[in-house]
Amino acid sequence: MPAVDTDVLVRLVARDDAGQTASAEEFVANGVWVSVLTLAEAVWVLGTKYGHTAASQFAVIEMFLQSESLVLEHSEAVAAALDLFRSHPKLGFSDCLILELARKAGHLPLGTFDRSLGSVQGTQRL
Repeated sequence: MPAVDTDVLVRLVARDDAGQTASAEEFVANGVWVSVLTLAEAVWVLGTKYGHTAASQFAVIEMFLQSESLVLEHSEAVAAALDLFRSHPKLGFSDCLILELARKAGHLPLGTFDRSLGSVQGTQRL
């Protein structure tokens, strides 16, 4: 199964270049693998470069999770990170994903200097 880079995911959502959007849609049509790094970076780009709000980011992640064309690496951790992000949107999706991947791997607590993240169960504020 082929994989995709961040810009392909972003193009599927932003749709700001007709040619690239069509190419992205064609490439993913038969199924592609999406790494958690690619997903986190795409969500970050959509928020910082395209101005997507937390609510919009929730919808995009949910869309990716439900897509029949996208196979997300560690999809159960992604879903848990989305739930955490929904309840703590100021954390940002990347922090939520880092915590949930650590939880999945059995490596808690997650040490952090981040005050907000440090208040979440499974973390230890340093």
